[in-house]
Amino acid sequence: MHEFTIAVESIDSSGAQSVFHAAVDELARRYGPGADDQRSMVDELREPEGFFLVARAAAHLAGGVGVRPIADPRQRIGEIKRLWVRPDLRRQGLAEALMASALHEAQTRGFLEIYLETGDRQPEAHALYQKMGWTPVEAFPAPALSHPSAFLFMTHL
Repeated sequence: MHEFTIAVESIDSSGAQSVFHAAVDELARRYGPGADDQRSMVDELREPEGFFLVARAAAHLAGGVGVRPIADPRQRIGEIKRLWVRPDLRRQGLAEALMASALHEAQTRGFLEIYLETGDRQPEAHALYQKMGWTPVEAFPAPALSHPSAFLFMTHL
């Protein structure tokens, strides 16, 4: 079992970029190339509006997750983006720890609700969100968009 550290890092840091692109790469392998519009998302994960957490095991990259604002900024609604854990470190509780840290950080920053989406080729993510008590929803708050075939979840902070 590994010990993990989780900390906010600039999305422009090499660690955050490495984790972000590993997540994008995994999505491309599961859903095909172009499954993700990553360019605009990086801007939305920049502080102070959004943020990105990086997990490390013995100073080596282990995973990460981001939160970006969605909908009307006055509503203080965010979206979880790019939860990813290194394959050799999965099933050790890191994804849950990253999600808990992301929700705590989001609450600290004044977010009131957090949404996320996952697809049918990510059954382990779907199971994780259900296990953690996320509420299934039919749509994101307008004008935020989600993928038409995605499973959508939300939680109040």
